[in-house]
Amino acid sequence: MDRIINFEGVGTLLQLPFVQNALLAAAILGLIAGLLAPLIVARGMAFAVHGTSELAFTGGAAALLLGIDVSSGAIGGAVAASLLFGMLGKRQRERDSVIGVVLAFGLGLGVLMLALYEGRSANRFGLLTGSIVSIDSTNLLVLAVTAALVIGTLCVTYRPLLFSSADPSVAAAHGVPVRVLGPVFAVLIGLTTALAVPVVGAILVLAVLVTPGAAAAQVTSSPFKATMMAILIAEAGLVGGTLLSLGPGLPVSGYATTVIFLAYVGCRLVARFRRRMSSDA
Repeated sequence: MDRIINFEGVGTLLQLPFVQNALLAAAILGLIAGLLAPLIVARGMAFAVHGTSELAFTGGAAALLLGIDVSSGAIGGAVAASLLFGMLGKRQRERDSVIGVVLAFGLGLGVLMLALYEGRSANRFGLLTGSIVSIDSTNLLVLAVTAALVIGTLCVTYRPLLFSSADPSVAAAHGVPVRVLGPVFAVLIGLTTALAVPVVGAILVLAVLVTPGAAAAQVTSSPFKATMMAILIAEAGLVGGTLLSLGPGLPVSGYATTVIFLAYVGCRLVARFRRRMSSDA
């Protein structure tokens, strides 16, 4: 019990470089996750995020086994998954089955690689649930560069992505390159998923990339308001979860996902209250 409530050393921990790196990484990830989450929800790609996270886990496990940078391996696995989903699941009715097939294969391969890995067990556990200790200056640089790439691409493609998310057929009829935007957006998801693995682990990426958007969609139909709300929820979960995890020294993932889930429950309650008020009026 003392481990859960002991926060006396948090001030000291905040002065450590790896903790500062973790907080900065959480803030950057919260920004790009919040930007993408409403689009992911609008495009019905929650299962794709789950599949991509499993392949990011496989890439990270391969990197761990080969003794190379885990973040680079996770990015490689996530981008490969995104491209596979884009090429093999172009038809809407085929997408879920393709993702399920690739997800199962990738997860099994990743578990096998972790079993073959003879290093510290903490490294294996961190790949699944995240570890702030694993975020060093190299990881932070990769995170910053990839985040800049994701944000820059979104600046160019956001409007057509939003249009094609609302109605793909009408967007295609108006000359929007829907078939090109799909794989591009899938790669953005892959990159962001890979960035989330060192922070919250491969298992709980859904909480970061889907729940903030799902929560925002409960209370607003405005794309701008939904995006701003999703960013706030993602930042509260990731930065707040990191701070909460410092005292007990437990993985960030449990705290981050709890904060984000509570925000989702709150948004649902607000939406329910609004509907009741409207029906009574």
